[in-house]
Amino acid sequence: GGWVLLQNCHLGLDFMDELLETLLTAEIQNETFRVWITTEPHPKFPITLLQIAIKFTNEPPRGVRASLTRTFSRINQDLLDVSNLPMWKPLLYTVAFLHSTVQERRKFGPLGWNIPYEFNSADFMASIQFIQNHLDDCDIKKGISWNTVHYMIGEVQYGGRVTDDFDKRLLNCFAKVWFNEKIFDSNFCFYTGYKIPVCKTLDQYFEYIQSLPAMDSPKVFGLHPNADIIYQSNTAAEVLDIITNIQPKESGAGAGETREAVVYRLAEDMLEKLPPDYVKARLIKMGHLNSMNIFLRQEIDRMQKVITILRNCLNDLKLAIEGTIVMSEANALDNIYDARIPQVWKRVSWDSSTLGFWFTELLERNHQFSTWIFEGRPNVFWMTGFFNPQGFLTAMRQEATRAHKGWALDTVTIHNEVLKQNKEEITAPPSEGVYIYGLYLEGAGWDRRNTRLTESTPKILFVPLPVVHMFAVNTT
Repeated sequence: GGWVLLQNCHLGLDFMDELLETLLTAEIQNETFRVWITTEPHPKFPITLLQIAIKFTNEPPRGVRASLTRTFSRINQDLLDVSNLPMWKPLLYTVAFLHSTVQERRKFGPLGWNIPYEFNSADFMASIQFIQNHLDDCDIKKGISWNTVHYMIGEVQYGGRVTDDFDKRLLNCFAKVWFNEKIFDSNFCFYTGYKIPVCKTLDQYFEYIQSLPAMDSPKVFGLHPNADIIYQSNTAAEVLDIITNIQPKESGAGAGETREAVVYRLAEDMLEKLPPDYVKARLIKMGHLNSMNIFLRQEIDRMQKVITILRNCLNDLKLAIEGTIVMSEANALDNIYDARIPQVWKRVSWDSSTLGFWFTELLERNHQFSTWIFEGRPNVFWMTGFFNPQGFLTAMRQEATRAHKGWALDTVTIHNEVLKQNKEEITAPPSEGVYIYGLYLEGAGWDRRNTRLTESTPKILFVPLPVVHMFAVNTT
């Protein structure tokens, strides 16, 4: 009647099949016997084992109220009473609020943090320990050394995990704004309605935390209300994606076209619109040692690969639907039917929300390359239509270096200037450098008159940037 606990089973997948066999064949006498296994999600985990198991997942509740409740449930009364100084409890609560904020910002994806970090309770406890030691050592007359607190929290305790410069800047900003003399003022709030309570016991803290709103505005975490729209749409898309994935794949006997007929029609349509293969001889004629033409050749090689894979896959799919060859493209068939990009295509190409957008982009990218080959360099380049935009800027830098005698590539840096014109208004290329378009801003707006960033307009999530002039400058 004992229990068996197997931990981190995603590291021993071979044994899982053995375990399944044992569980299905062994005669277990005692009703109270249980096998517990803990695992991280893994694509190769045996499905049969999951199907016979009862599953528990540990998803932390969302929102400041839930997060603060979770944080304070790890604190005991002794920790609250550890210092008699009046600064101790407000500082403890501020660290707890910062802890909730850094955790909650993660759900907003790249708008919250450029890189999702694994902040956990160890960071919180280490910060509390530091604050406690600092208060024990500090001179009452001089008060708290806020610079030390900012550095320890923004650079060491929480900042120690952060690898991105802009994320570090954000953390330091939180530390500066929330850790200063103002937090001891009774009017201080993190955001309207989120104050620092004056409490003596843990129960009073819990009582105050329960009075906070169940749903938080993104403004509490220093984000624009638009961030919530993005978060909600991503969550909805994810749910719908899972529902589509687990739908039965057999077609019913109802009226209307079958799955195969729909996919066959789409495959024919795509094959008809698919551009022809590229001619290499044309590139050599353009001057194959010019850095921009070398870049163009690399892009065309990758584009050619996509076109070839696409053509072969669609032709095989048509033959398989007709029954001429064995269906090896079942995955592609399901994906095309659901208007999603088959994995084989995605691996050699780019990401897109639906198959329609992806195919349109394929035609547009191809149009840019073929225009460049047959009609000469475009006046304005569609930057997001390249596989390797970094390579494009490097080629531009090399071109500028070669055009100036005495310049060295190592000392040449890229600069940019956002213009006021749109792509249609540009009639000639710049005297030096390149014009690019196709960049979008997320989480900010653009003031065209003064050419600078502004706050986002409510409900407008993405703003196109006008044409940008990229040029190279010799730093020496």
